[in-house]
Amino acid sequence: AVLNAAIPDHEADAFRPPRIEEPLYLDSTVDWLFSGLSRWDAEHFLFIAERGYLYEHNFAFFPLFPIILRGLAETVLWPLSTWLSVRGRLLVAVALGNTALFLLSVVALHALGRIVLQDRRLALLSSLLYCVTPANVFMTAGYSESLFAALTFGGLYLLEKGFTLRACLALSIATAARSNGLVNIGFLLYLPSLYALSQIRVYRTTTKGHAKVCHYIFVIIRLLFTSLLGTAIIALPFVAFQYYGYRTFCTPSLSLERIPPALLSLAERKGYRVPDENGPPPLWCMRPLPMLYSHIQDVYWDVGFLRYFELKQIPNFVLALPMATLGIMAAYAYIQANPELCLRLGLWETNENKGLDKPLPGFFNPRAFVYVVHSSVLLVFGMLCMHVQNPIIALLLNLTACSSITKGILGYFLSYWLLGLVMHCNFLPWT
Repeated sequence: AVLNAAIPDHEADAFRPPRIEEPLYLDSTVDWLFSGLSRWDAEHFLFIAERGYLYEHNFAFFPLFPIILRGLAETVLWPLSTWLSVRGRLLVAVALGNTALFLLSVVALHALGRIVLQDRRLALLSSLLYCVTPANVFMTAGYSESLFAALTFGGLYLLEKGFTLRACLALSIATAARSNGLVNIGFLLYLPSLYALSQIRVYRTTTKGHAKVCHYIFVIIRLLFTSLLGTAIIALPFVAFQYYGYRTFCTPSLSLERIPPALLSLAERKGYRVPDENGPPPLWCMRPLPMLYSHIQDVYWDVGFLRYFELKQIPNFVLALPMATLGIMAAYAYIQANPELCLRLGLWETNENKGLDKPLPGFFNPRAFVYVVHSSVLLVFGMLCMHVQNPIIALLLNLTACSSITKGILGYFLSYWLLGLVMHCNFLPWT
């Protein structure tokens, strides 16, 4: 609130729908306190929570987070309806909801870290660094990052514990929050495969003859069934949402007369498409696979392979370079420490690990392999296809005992976190 009040808002060419509802007594106070949380993509989520999916490009933002915000506004915050408009209650819901969801994601990450890293201290340190992540402003603002992180970390924890069905349900709900929840299908395909191979190794030494073959067939059938069913469960929200978008624009039932004039005027000025039962359908409806999400990313955000590689974007690449360097260094260090494991995709025991009762704890633990691959794939995809704009106290007290590299990493995290907070809440390009 202080940073938002002290620094004038930048006149960004961003989505800023007009306020139609009359403000109530406490709206100005809530707006002063929390309007910094409503910048950039947060405006889309708040608009969807208040008005539904009206404009075509709103469909880039998945429905779970707006549903939660509207649910909080109409239930827990309903007693404030005399003093706060729907917009005001939605802003309060963002502040309260994302704070709780972020704390929940920290707890889930710590639990997941203890299983994967097999090191309590390192799991705690990872959770603390996550609390000052360079992208922390997006965990607090009206974005779905905290919700998605809590569901994803929780789902992966359940998957690591062997609760596959419950994990699929959690990861499916995560896909209803963000489209990149589809990437979690990779974990579903990998971790059960790892478990199936370990079972086959046990049966190879404990059974003989027809019993061994039957056990092998059972394990393979169960793996295939789990993979197919789990993939369908995780992908279902994405498919359902694309179908909803298709029905909204390709077979519309809404006429322009039913849209508030102020919102229709905004669509005309900005070139936003709205559903119109009396107008022609958009061209993407005629495609063999009419997927609205890919159309939006292509037309509205110009997202695509190497599209961001322009001379004017060099400062943004420089901004992302430290985090990209950390990701590359982490992957390289893991490969150097586990070359044989990486060649075998972590699916078979290596000569170094044979005979060990427990794998070595820490980042180089074999269980971390799939997470290193996941991070590396996202890093490569992000650099080539995406747009890049942009108790820890105990660690700081002992900063003098840290190496220069550690000091640099912590300094980068904190500087990026503070700068992002200052810029984002004033509509400066930090997205």
